[in-house]
Amino acid sequence: MDSLGIVILGAVCAGFVQGLSGFGFGLTAMSFWAWTLDPRLAAALAVFGSLTGQIIAAVTVRRGFDWRRLVPFLVGGLVGVPIGTALLPLLDLQMFKAVLGGLLVVWCPAMLMAARLPRVQFGGRVADGVVGAVGGVMGGLGGFTGTVPTLWCTLRGLPKDEQRSIIQNFNLSALAVTMAVYLSTGVVTSEMLPLFGVVAPAMLVPTLLGGRLYHGISDQRFRQIVLGLLTASGVALLSSSLPALLSR
Repeated sequence: MDSLGIVILGAVCAGFVQGLSGFGFGLTAMSFWAWTLDPRLAAALAVFGSLTGQIIAAVTVRRGFDWRRLVPFLVGGLVGVPIGTALLPLLDLQMFKAVLGGLLVVWCPAMLMAARLPRVQFGGRVADGVVGAVGGVMGGLGGFTGTVPTLWCTLRGLPKDEQRSIIQNFNLSALAVTMAVYLSTGVVTSEMLPLFGVVAPAMLVPTLLGGRLYHGISDQRFRQIVLGLLTASGVALLSSSLPALLSR
């Protein structure tokens, strides 16, 4: 399959995942795009696709909104995004993906197999803000804003609508800032724009379909889907990064 086909396939799969879970576009898309695309192009497309999906979700899925819960994540995310963007040119992207993938592959199945997860109650808003900052840094590195906040909200034991509302609105804000920084610092170039025009329509219908399926699932099923998707994303990240690291 040529590069254009990979871009379309990645956008379709990632759009569905984001529509269903409220996050995961960057992780899913990168599992396709990292094989053939330049890392800076892949990061820019992941941020653009993630932002587009969150805009669609903000219109179609609006449950559980609570500003008091959301604000600490937003403040932390706004601090973290510029840091991640500054680190992007300096980062060994393959090593980053291998470490992130390894953590997801170990941690998420352990959470999935636990009959009853212990709820994390310490830290309050400060801890939420720190988690938001980590999500912001990862967003600047390639659109991975939702990974750590999603794990954190799962450990908090939040209901699915409240968790999705936090992740959805956090991602929307953090990704908007990330895209603005990408544009202002030259990460996004005019040569990338035609592929932006490919990603947006390719992901539209899958995102809407995923959003419709979300309404019919229980809290327990949502947790299983989220952790299963994170595990699969970790496997994909390891599969794409380890061969490159071992060949050095």
